[in-house]
Amino acid sequence: MLHKISYQLKSVPLVWVLFSGAIIWLFFISYMHFLLNTEHSERRIISMGYMPVITNLAAPILDHVSKSTGDIRYKAIKYSSFADMAESLRNEQIDVAFMIAPLSIVLKQQGEDVRVVYIGNRHESTLVARKDLKVTRIEDLIDKTVAVPMRYSGHNLSILQLIEDSGLNGRIKVVEMNPPDMASALSSGSLDAYYVGEPFAAKTLKSGDSTLVKYVEDVWPDFMCNLVVVRQSLIDKDPEIVQRFVQSAARSGLWSQKNTQSAIKIAVKYWNQSEDLVKYALTTPENRIVYNKYVPIVTEFKYMAEQMQRFKLVEDSNIEGLVNDQFARSANVTDITTVESIISFPDN
Repeated sequence: MLHKISYQLKSVPLVWVLFSGAIIWLFFISYMHFLLNTEHSERRIISMGYMPVITNLAAPILDHVSKSTGDIRYKAIKYSSFADMAESLRNEQIDVAFMIAPLSIVLKQQGEDVRVVYIGNRHESTLVARKDLKVTRIEDLIDKTVAVPMRYSGHNLSILQLIEDSGLNGRIKVVEMNPPDMASALSSGSLDAYYVGEPFAAKTLKSGDSTLVKYVEDVWPDFMCNLVVVRQSLIDKDPEIVQRFVQSAARSGLWSQKNTQSAIKIAVKYWNQSEDLVKYALTTPENRIVYNKYVPIVTEFKYMAEQMQRFKLVEDSNIEGLVNDQFARSANVTDITTVESIISFPDN
């Protein structure tokens, strides 16, 4: 009998043996990938699109704390561009998006049924220029190139306003560039200046490759860089989930304000940046970042939409239905002690 089996195996072509082995190996690798990279919990998973900027600090904090506690798993998904994130939200591939503010207006005007429910911490954006250019004022950027994250960004609106106020229309070139690429472009000499959320500006300030031109709050008080957008369908389907998310995001900011070093240690694991750089961005100058103004305000969006219309970025300034402040206004931000308390849901 053993002789017969041995004979049958020898009669199988080598190519089939190799093919069968490859199939078995493929199944094994796929199964291991599933085990290692798939959420197997029965907890509700809320997927959060974010960029590695300080106004998106809530995303890594919520991902970190919900890994091992709570009945909701907040899963952070990092993007390299806001445009890609917007498409993911549009196609319902993520539940919430930490999005650059003017882009939310564009989505709404394009017919997407979205709502702004939370504002990330404010300020934290900076205009820097190559050190060798010795730029100290906007006029020093004549005939130079300044990068902004995208045309639908507060940074673009701010630089256009600065250019206009200085009577320099057409004399400074503004280009779009993904934030992670800005520092290397400036350091290599292919870019003169850039206006962006932290820690990307801090990267060249700390290295000595750039000099400070403007902090955004000096030209746009209470500047809101990033905010959270959700689809109305999520609000309709599960308003309590939206409430719990917004409350947790607001609590994460206030916790981070009092536990800066702990927040830094969490964030760097997600942002792939050094602790020194993130600490510099969060604390230089001291108390720069504003964490407690997380409620979206209609008049702020109306002003932004009017600026976008004036600079011909949109056809009109209509923002009807975009802002839903009920969740942020209802957030309970008391008794924030441990990092685990961020995602607790205390009675209001």
